[in-house]
Amino acid sequence: MTDGHIAQADGLDGLETPCLLLDADRLQANVAGMRARLDRLGVSLRPHLKTAKSLDVARVAMASPSGPATVSTLREAEHFAEGGIRDLIYAVGIAPQKLDRVGAIRRRWGTDLAIVLDSVEQAEAVTAWSRRNGDTLPVLIEVDADGHRSGVKPKDAERLVAIGGMLADGACLRGVLLHAGDSYGLTDPAALTRAAEDERRAAVTAATILREAGLPCPVVSVGSTPTARYAENLDGVTEVRAGVFMIGDLFQAGVGSCGIGDIALTVLATVIGHQRDKGWIITDAGWMALSRDRGTARQRVDQGYGLVCDRAGRSYPDLIVRDANQEHGIVGLRAGSSAAVPDLPVGARLRILPNHACATGAQHDRYHVLSGGRHTGEAWPRINGW
Repeated sequence: MTDGHIAQADGLDGLETPCLLLDADRLQANVAGMRARLDRLGVSLRPHLKTAKSLDVARVAMASPSGPATVSTLREAEHFAEGGIRDLIYAVGIAPQKLDRVGAIRRRWGTDLAIVLDSVEQAEAVTAWSRRNGDTLPVLIEVDADGHRSGVKPKDAERLVAIGGMLADGACLRGVLLHAGDSYGLTDPAALTRAAEDERRAAVTAATILREAGLPCPVVSVGSTPTARYAENLDGVTEVRAGVFMIGDLFQAGVGSCGIGDIALTVLATVIGHQRDKGWIITDAGWMALSRDRGTARQRVDQGYGLVCDRAGRSYPDLIVRDANQEHGIVGLRAGSSAAVPDLPVGARLRILPNHACATGAQHDRYHVLSGGRHTGEAWPRINGW
């Protein structure tokens, strides 16, 4: 007996809630599917580890124990370098104040850590640092695939060549890097395919400009989970950086990048009360466990703070986390539903599919691993911070 309930064979009763569950079978299937897809398109996978933030997950996702991989923080770079990963891209525009830390990672672990920039000012700082420290930093120029965020316009030859020329004075121009961020706002398969082709074309255009100016561009790196899923042609691209595909979430399901059944991440929660006149079930997983991310509110199906499943991971019809306080989740039917609220007593366990795997994962320090529908007893550490 556990908490007045009969312990079940899935091994979840021994876990303190709220906690993070990771289905290793789904994780492995998601990685295998993406790798097979990119193999058919003739490009390599450089998985982005910003969602997973776990060495154990990285070892499932990467082609070898030493990489390659992508990170979004220098804390991630340190963690994965310490764990033996030797081929990394720090895929956020570099701040000059971070160059000493980049250099320390490269020296301490012998890691080929490349950086990203999109301005002559950054290139000047990187080149000066490289000469001063005797470390020829490898650099990728960020190119703007779609006006989403950062990067040089793909046809801005003057700026591309100016940056590349500055790097040639002490650093090492390795190539171009793009992220089709606007793809996250799409849901139509045809539009996603066009976004993937736009990303590819922008990458090849920028690479061609650099090469025709006599500058090196061996790496042409693109990446987003939606465009990786919908690309039909990656000619001229050398690698794809995608990350959330390996775990999935409700936002990606809304985009069409995965199915609900592909999502490998859930938050295990316990029923702690009811407001039966309101049709509410109260759990111990509030926004501190789920995050405040409400990205699906802008999609066709609003999943509240998460889609509610039974302890086996089967979703209840129209049952979502409708609202959340810091440590309380308010579970109820989505507006307009005629489904029945399940009869779940105090102490019952639920699993909640997250809106955004990155944000939900950031609330936790480990994954409790499932395989074959059971808790394996393993806990895979994950890290946070910058």
